[in-house]
Amino acid sequence: MPWMLRMSLDHGNDFVAYEEKSWADPSLKPGIMSWPLVSAPVFDGESREALSHFSSLFAECRNLGQSFGPAVVTQILVTSMNAMRGLARSATRDTDRQAVLRLAARFAEYTGWMSQEAGDDRASLWWTDRAVALANAGGDPEFAAYTQVRRADVALYRMDGRATVDYTRAAEEASRSTRIRGLAAQRRAQGHALLGEDAECFLALDRATELLSRAARESETDSSGEPVIGSMHLAQLADFVAGWCLHDLGRTEEAVGRLAGGLDAIPVHARRARARYAARLALALAEAGELQSACSVVEAVTSSVSVVDSATIRADLQRLARRLHRRPRDPDARLAAARIAAALNTESR
Repeated sequence: MPWMLRMSLDHGNDFVAYEEKSWADPSLKPGIMSWPLVSAPVFDGESREALSHFSSLFAECRNLGQSFGPAVVTQILVTSMNAMRGLARSATRDTDRQAVLRLAARFAEYTGWMSQEAGDDRASLWWTDRAVALANAGGDPEFAAYTQVRRADVALYRMDGRATVDYTRAAEEASRSTRIRGLAAQRRAQGHALLGEDAECFLALDRATELLSRAARESETDSSGEPVIGSMHLAQLADFVAGWCLHDLGRTEEAVGRLAGGLDAIPVHARRARARYAARLALALAEAGELQSACSVVEAVTSSVSVVDSATIRADLQRLARRLHRRPRDPDARLAAARIAAALNTESR
């Protein structure tokens, strides 16, 4: 039985349940059950109390996004975001309203990431724009700088090194946040690596290390309670980024050295992060000539990729599959390629 939930700040929300046949034939009576979802007035202090619950929900959504695909997580994110928009409109204090909108911006940004993981860059950028609007309305212009880093992520996976560098340069220039500038420097290094610019890449990596170390010290005295910006599941993010930069610069043996120890540091429940890291490690190993080691890592990716439904991880797997197909007589390569093909729902050739 199809359901439809329509959400609007100006025209209210309503829920409609349909019979299967009426869904297919618009001439039939459209709904068998419907009711409006009317917003109740919010009294003084209630929005602050609700905010703590939505903050916990956001943390759970990020954890859920490590174990399940965008189709599951996005439904929770979007409905929660709409509820917060209504809560902000009803808030009696500007400070409460702005706090709710700032958190709603974080939901919107994460929805953009889930859209990118679903393979829809257009939707990802649309949600990123919504995040900027919500953050600005919530009195947080700094967050707009971070969304430039997110745009750089999209460009990076499109293999557009120049756009990646341009977006991150804009983020660094616009932000006063040490963490945002550090994350921008990391992404900028990856952009330079795509362009084959060794010196600029290593300078950006050094800058990122210095900024993120300083940001970690600053966070020890931070009492704002705001969610952490950027990745929270890669304990060795610096090694991951540096390793992939080295890979893109063609320094595959050095890349393996930076990536090799990081997989075990990622929590078992963080399946998306583990699969992404393992895919990059396997590809670096294969391109460094360590084919057997690469094949042994493949299962760590293929066992999770269908569950977390990641377009970006699939892109890495496709690159790895092309590398493995160059060794058709190697039994380990054939087995690994078959596992990748099954995970991608394609036929092995």
